[in-house]
Amino acid sequence: MGKQRQGQLHLGAFLYFTGHHHAGWRHPSSGVEQMFDIRNYTRMAQTAEKGKFDMIFFADLLHLIYPSHAAAGMMDPIALLSALSMVTEKIGLTATMSTTYNEPYNTARKFATLDHISGGRAGWNIVTSQTDAEANNYGRDKHPEHGLRYEMAQEFVDVVTELWDSWDDDALVMDRASGQFADPAKLRQSDFKGQWYASKGPLNVPRPPQGYPVLIQAGSSGPGQDFAARIGEVIFTAQPSLASAQAFYKSVKAKLAEYGRDENSLKIMPGLSPIIGSTEEEARRRERELLDLIRPEEAVGFLSSMLQYDLSGYPVDEQLPDIPDPVGASNGMKSRVQLIMDLARNERLSVLELGRRLLGARGHLQFVGTPEQLADLIEKWFDSYGCDGFNIMPPVLPGNLDEFVDQVVPILQKRGLFREEYEGSTLREHLGLGRPSVGHFKNHKLQTQ
Repeated sequence: MGKQRQGQLHLGAFLYFTGHHHAGWRHPSSGVEQMFDIRNYTRMAQTAEKGKFDMIFFADLLHLIYPSHAAAGMMDPIALLSALSMVTEKIGLTATMSTTYNEPYNTARKFATLDHISGGRAGWNIVTSQTDAEANNYGRDKHPEHGLRYEMAQEFVDVVTELWDSWDDDALVMDRASGQFADPAKLRQSDFKGQWYASKGPLNVPRPPQGYPVLIQAGSSGPGQDFAARIGEVIFTAQPSLASAQAFYKSVKAKLAEYGRDENSLKIMPGLSPIIGSTEEEARRRERELLDLIRPEEAVGFLSSMLQYDLSGYPVDEQLPDIPDPVGASNGMKSRVQLIMDLARNERLSVLELGRRLLGARGHLQFVGTPEQLADLIEKWFDSYGCDGFNIMPPVLPGNLDEFVDQVVPILQKRGLFREEYEGSTLREHLGLGRPSVGHFKNHKLQTQ
C-alpha cells in the first residue's frame, strides 16, 4: 500500500436500531426482537470494546419514524449509555443531544454526570435536529431555519462549556477536620446572558473528569464546517468517495487555524457501512438480499421526503427529473441533499436505485467485498488523508459488528494501523486529544476578531 501515514486510525461503532440498512431488521440475522432489551446493547458494546474501538455512538431522533415498514422507536441515549458504562471499562460512550430541543443546563448536567460515572468516557454529538416533526413534539409549529439553528447552537455550546468550567479541577476539598467540602473561591457563576440562552450557574455537578466530554459535530454544510472548526473535536460526515472525502478533509482542517487550533485537535471520521463476505461473490449476494428487502414504494417515498419533491408519479427505472434547487429548499440536512444530487448525477442512478442506495446507509460510504479488501479501502483513505478514521455503520446488527471485529480489526492491527490494546482509559486519550483547561473554549474565537 506504499508509505504508511504516521499515527493510527480511529474507529467508532455506530449502533442504530437493528442496523443501518433500512430493511436490515427483516433479515433473519437481525436482533429486532431484542431492540429494546439492554442485554442486546450490552453485548454490542462489549463486542466493540473487544475490538478496541475508540467509542460506541448512539444517534437520537426526537420523533417517531412511521413504524409500519421500518424499525422505529429510539430509547434515550444518555440513559442507555449510563447503563452501558457499568458493563464496559475503556470504550468511549458518545450520544447525540439536540441544541434546538434541550436546555443548556440540563445538557451540561447530563454529560457531566455520564463523564463522572464512566470515568471520563463521555462524548456529546452536537446536532440542531432536522424536521418539523421534532418541532411539533415540543409544541412548535415549525423547525427553525437552518442558519438560525447553527447560530443558536453556537451560543448553546458556549453556555454548556461555561457551566462545565464553573468548577475548577481542584474545587473539591472534602476536609472532614475543617468541615470544608469545596473551596468557594474555585466555584463561579457563569451569569451567561445571550440572545437565546441564559444561565446563572454554577453547575450542580463538579467539572467532568475529561474537562469537557469530547465535542462531536455531525454537519457537513458550510455552517456545519465552520461550527466544527470552532468547537468540534470529532466530526462525523457522509462522504461517498475518496475524492470528496479528501476535499472535505482539507477544507475543514484548513479552517482550524482561523480559530487558533492545530490540525490534530479535530478528528474526521466518515461513516462506513460494510457488507463483507469470504469472497466478493458472497458479499454481492448478501448485498442483493438486503436490497431486495426494500420495497420500491419505500425507496421512492424516502427519496421524495429527502428532496422535498414528490417522485411518486415518475418511472422508477428512469433518472431523477429536474428538481429546482433541492438544497436551497431543504431546511434539514443540506449537505446530505447535496450528496444525493451528486450521487444521482455522477453515477446516473435511476430513482429506484438511488432510493435503495440511500436506504442502504443514508448516503454514507458503502462497501461490498472481502475483509482484506475492506482493510485495503480503510488504509487507502487513511493514508491519503481522506479521514482520521471511520464511524462503522453495520447494515445488520448485531451480526455485522461481530464480523467486523473478528475479521477486519485483526487485519488492521497486523498492518499497524490500529491499536491492539487501549493505552489510556478516557475517550480523549483514545482519540489523542488534549484535556481542556478551565476557560479553554473561550480561546476558540476567530483570530480576526
